[in-house]
Amino acid sequence: MKHTSRKNRLWKYVGIIFLVVALAIVIEIIVVVRELPHPEKLNSFQPAQSTQVYDRTGTVLLYEIHGDQSRTVIDISKIPPYVKLASVAAEDQGFYTHSALDWRGMVRALFVDITTGDFSQGGSTITQQLVKNVFLTNEKTIQRKIKEVILAYWLEKQYSKDEILSFYLNQIPYGSNSYGIESASMRYFGIPASSLSVAQAAVLAAIPKSPTYYSPWGSHIQDLFDRQKYILGEMHKLGYITDAEFAGAVTEKIHFLSQNIGVIRAPHFSLMVKDQLSQLYGDDTVERGGLKVITTLDWKLQQTAEQIVTDGVKRNTDLYKGTNASLVAQDPKTGQVLALVGSADYFDQTIDGNFNVAAQGLRQPGSTFKPFVYVSAFMKGYLPTSVVFDVPTNFNTTGDPKYDYTPENYDGTYRGPIALQQALAQSVNVPAVKVLYLVGLQNAIDIAHSMGITTLQDPSRYGLSLVLGGGEVKLIDMVEAYSVFAQDGIKHTQNLILHIQDAKGDTLYDYKDSAQQIIDPLYVRMINRILSSADLRSGLFSASLPLTIFDPYQVALKTGTTNDYRDAWTIGYTPSLVVGVWAGNSNNKPMVQQGGSIVAALPMWSAFMKQVLPEYQPETFPSYNPPVSTIPMVNGQYITQNGNQKQLHSILYYIDKNNPGSLLNTPTTDPQFYNWEQPVLLWAQQNIPNFLTEYNK
Repeated sequence: MKHTSRKNRLWKYVGIIFLVVALAIVIEIIVVVRELPHPEKLNSFQPAQSTQVYDRTGTVLLYEIHGDQSRTVIDISKIPPYVKLASVAAEDQGFYTHSALDWRGMVRALFVDITTGDFSQGGSTITQQLVKNVFLTNEKTIQRKIKEVILAYWLEKQYSKDEILSFYLNQIPYGSNSYGIESASMRYFGIPASSLSVAQAAVLAAIPKSPTYYSPWGSHIQDLFDRQKYILGEMHKLGYITDAEFAGAVTEKIHFLSQNIGVIRAPHFSLMVKDQLSQLYGDDTVERGGLKVITTLDWKLQQTAEQIVTDGVKRNTDLYKGTNASLVAQDPKTGQVLALVGSADYFDQTIDGNFNVAAQGLRQPGSTFKPFVYVSAFMKGYLPTSVVFDVPTNFNTTGDPKYDYTPENYDGTYRGPIALQQALAQSVNVPAVKVLYLVGLQNAIDIAHSMGITTLQDPSRYGLSLVLGGGEVKLIDMVEAYSVFAQDGIKHTQNLILHIQDAKGDTLYDYKDSAQQIIDPLYVRMINRILSSADLRSGLFSASLPLTIFDPYQVALKTGTTNDYRDAWTIGYTPSLVVGVWAGNSNNKPMVQQGGSIVAALPMWSAFMKQVLPEYQPETFPSYNPPVSTIPMVNGQYITQNGNQKQLHSILYYIDKNNPGSLLNTPTTDPQFYNWEQPVLLWAQQNIPNFLTEYNK
C-alpha cells in the first residue's frame, strides 16, 4: 500500500509539472500570438525597390539604382510558369498540396536541431520562408520557429497559392544585393524575368538555398551548376517541363554578366540621371522607392557614339598620344540629350574613365568659342562683310612690356583686310580678338551665358584671349549653346528625363518643352550661313574638307584647338541635331604637335554624323536678306575715296566701337586706336603701291 501511495504521489507531481509546462507553453504561445503582425499587412507591405532607368523607348534598361537591396516587384503574370515551378521544385515540392507546413520535413529538421543543438536545419516551406523574410528575423530559436509556423498557417488562410508564390519570388534574396526574381535576372543575365530560359530559371532557383555559396561569381560555380541540373531533373520528374525542354536546358550554355558591371549602360549619362533624381526626390526615395524613369537617351545613337569614340581614341593614341574623348548629341528642337559618352571607357582607371568629361570637365574650347563673339558683334551692328585688318597687333595699352598681348594665327601668316565671315569660317585669330574688343568682353560672356554656358563667372581672368578659348567650359554646355544656332535663336532647355512614375505607377514627372527666343533670328542666320559654307571654310580644312560635307544635308560646324594641343574640339549641327566632340588627355597632358581639332576631333564627329544623319530628313537653315551699311569698314569697304583723296585706316578710325552705325567726325580716341592703326599703315606701305604718296593726305 505504501508503495502504491508513493507511486500515486509521483504521478501526481509529474502531472502537476506537465500542467505547469503546458500552461507555460500556452501562455508563451498567447504572448507570441499577440506580438505577431496580421497577415493582411502583407498587402500593404512595401519592400525596398530599385529605381530603374530606361532609354527613351522604355525597353532598354540603362541602370538600376538601389541601396542595400536591389529589387523590382513584378506581377506574377509576368513570370513564366517554368520560372515559378523551378522554385517550387527546388524549395517546396508539396507547395500546392500542403496547408503551409511540411510536417515530415519539420519533424526531421527538429530532430536534427535537438540532437545537434545548433538549429541549423531547414524544413521550411515556401510560405514559411516568405514569413521569415517579411515579418521575422533569421535568429535560430524555438520562439522564432513558433512564430513562423503560426504566421505561415495564417498566411495560407488569407492568400491563394499563386499570391503567396508571387510575394515569395519578389522578396527572397538571390545574393549580390539582389532581392526578388526580376532583380536577380537583370543582375546575373541582364534580361527581365519574363525572358528567362528554363536553364536560367533553374540557375536562379538554385541560388536562394545559400546565395553566397552558390554565387555565380564565387568559387563554387560547379556546385551551382550541379544544383541546377538537380532542379531540372526534379522539374522533369514532376512533369513541369517536357522531355525536349529538359534536354535543351541541361545542354544550354549559361553566360553571366560581369560582376563589376552588372546592369549599367551609358554609365556617365545614367549617373547624371541618378544625380538629378536625388536632387528631386532624395537618396532614400531613389534607392528604395521603385521609381521607373524614362530618359531622353536614344540607345541606338548611344551605341554608335560609344563605338566611334572607342575607335577614334585608339587612332588618336597611336598618332597623337591622345587617350581620351567625349561626345554629346542633342535634339535642338526639344533640348533632349540623345547620346552622351563621358569618356572613352568608364571602367578604364588609367584614363580616369569614370570622370565625366562631358558634364564635369572644365576644358578650354579653343576657337569653338568664336561664334558667340561674332554673333554678339552682329547683334551690335557689325555685318558678316565688315572688314578688320589681320595684321600683327599688340593689344597692350599700358606701355609696360610685361602686359604685352600679341596673338598669332594658327598658320603663322597674316591676311591683311579680311571680312568677318572669312575670319570666322577660317578661324583666324587676330581678327577674332579685334571683334571681341569691338563687342566688349562682358557682352560676349553675357550672350554665351544666355545660350547655355554655365561657367566663365570671373571675366577678370580671361581678357581678350577669351575669344581664342582662354576660359574653361563644359562640352555639354557648348552643345546646348550651339543648339540655339541650330534653332534660329530659340533655346530649348537641355534635359535628360522624359517621364518618371512611382512604384504604384502614378506619374511624378512628364517632360514639357521649355523654349525661349534668345537671339533675333537675323543674327543667328548670319552665323549659320558662315559656318555651313563649304566654300568659306575650305581654306581651313583643306584635304579634310570632305569630312565636313554631307550632301544633301546642310551642316554647320566649328573646330577649335588650344595653343598647346591639350584640347581638340568639333561642334556641328543641322536644324535637327547638334553634336559636340572633345579629344585630349584626362590629365591635361598635351597631345603631340599638330594633334589639333581637324585631325583628332573632326574624324570622330564626322563619322558619327555620317552614320546618324540618314535617320533625319534633310533640312536647310532659313535664309535672310543681308543688311546694308554706309560706314566704311562696317560695309566691307576698307579703301575710301573722297574726290581724289584715298583713305585707308583701321576700323577704329571711322567708328566708335559701341556705335558702328555712325561715322565719326574725327579719328577716334579709343585706347586701342594707335595699336590698331600703326600695323595697318605698315601693312599698307608694304602691300599697296604708292601708298605713302597717294593715301591719307
